[in-house]
Amino acid sequence: VRWPGDPVWGAGTGFRVTILITLGQQRPWRSPDSVWKTTQPGAAQGNQSLWQTPEMLVEIETAWSLSGYLLVCFSAGYFIHDTVDIVVSHQARASWEYLVHHVMAMGAFFSGIFWSSFVGGGVLTLLVEVSNIFLTIRMMMKINNAQDLLLYRVNKYVNLVMYFLFRLAPQAYLTNFFLQYAGQRTLGTFLLGILLMLDVMILIYFSRLLRSDFCPGPVPGQQHKDKFLTE
Repeated sequence: VRWPGDPVWGAGTGFRVTILITLGQQRPWRSPDSVWKTTQPGAAQGNQSLWQTPEMLVEIETAWSLSGYLLVCFSAGYFIHDTVDIVVSHQARASWEYLVHHVMAMGAFFSGIFWSSFVGGGVLTLLVEVSNIFLTIRMMMKINNAQDLLLYRVNKYVNLVMYFLFRLAPQAYLTNFFLQYAGQRTLGTFLLGILLMLDVMILIYFSRLLRSDFCPGPVPGQQHKDKFLTE
């Protein structure tokens, strides 16, 4: 009998092998290239899953598709890999926000992997990868000190639109859906708690993005060096 978690560990191992082949010893959580390579398939597969199985937009708890399930496994594998890499690299203190986010995300995705519930919710949360494409472009341009280019100025407005459409709006929709589980002793209540904590993190990141791009102030050269949402 095949264990339901096999695709998760397969994805995590695949990430490590891919990183070692393409980036050598460079750490993926510090590399814009690795962020770009993991963001693109997540964005494409998330939209494809919803296109093939549109009922996941409504039947968030019960709707299921193979592509959606594999996407959740792929994403959980990435979070496992990234978490282990941060800890092994002794960067847990500097990257504690990533660790908190990853632990909460893994807790949510495991419900779809092991209980085959809320796969639709997992796919909806992964729509954020569309927004991450433009955030990654922003990060690359900031690393190369290209903030004065027209492309950067255009991208910062595109970022706002993408952040709202693919991060804030899906998160608000899911939060509204999961509020029905408030007060119950169910898996939905557990996921609601995770979702509310992620809501807080997303709003904090959004405020940082606005402050950085539209209300810039003096920032120490090394502060938040590796955090593309805060710089």
